[in-house]
Amino acid sequence: MVALTSVTPQYYHSSSSCSLHPGFHPTTIFTNDSIANITSSITIKPLRFSRTRLPSSRLTIYNTATKPAKSPAEEDWKIKRSVLLEKRVRSVDVKEALRLQKENNFVILDVRPEAEFKEAHPPGAVNVQIYRLIKEWTAWDIARRAAFAFFGIFAGTEENPEFIQIVESKLDKKSKIIVACSSGGTMKPTQNLPEGQQSRSLIAAYLLVLNGYTNVFHLEGGLYTWFKEGLPAEESEEN
Repeated sequence: MVALTSVTPQYYHSSSSCSLHPGFHPTTIFTNDSIANITSSITIKPLRFSRTRLPSSRLTIYNTATKPAKSPAEEDWKIKRSVLLEKRVRSVDVKEALRLQKENNFVILDVRPEAEFKEAHPPGAVNVQIYRLIKEWTAWDIARRAAFAFFGIFAGTEENPEFIQIVESKLDKKSKIIVACSSGGTMKPTQNLPEGQQSRSLIAAYLLVLNGYTNVFHLEGGLYTWFKEGLPAEESEEN
């Protein structure tokens, strides 16, 4: 049995959401729309258990929860932003995105959780969630669940390891894609945010260009603004 002694969330920020469309109630995520909104770091301090000495071999055993190696999605935002700018990923507002979808065969790639997509999304949008509910029960996953629970979040999320694979099954590398999430984030510098603001859609755009997609755009203002502006939206039928 693994015991956890110290789970220290180092930074937490949550953004408020408004219901702008019947049934549109974005799910709060810890790894969210800005770190996708949250930059969450969890420090797991190794726990030293009582030593168990076997008389014959004098073997000493310890148990620890070990954090997996950093994935591309967890790369520093400054590096991600630099790659996005280098690859000429362009941000478009919601009305321009709608025009591109209608006139230039652009596909809106909605990277929000499936439940949010089903409640409301732009017509014709394709959903591939970049984060999913934590599925495994390793020592590290248990530690993350505990950290989410500390903030009253009992549906913690993790990066979807099949994100690129699923996108590739739906969209080829030459597809014209507008990546969208709830808040959108921005690459534009401001006085308070000189490097812009990270989001799920910008993380997804970064992963796409790393994997050979060449026509990637980003929805500035996110689907929050899309629904607020009263642009076309539909719900998914329940199976």
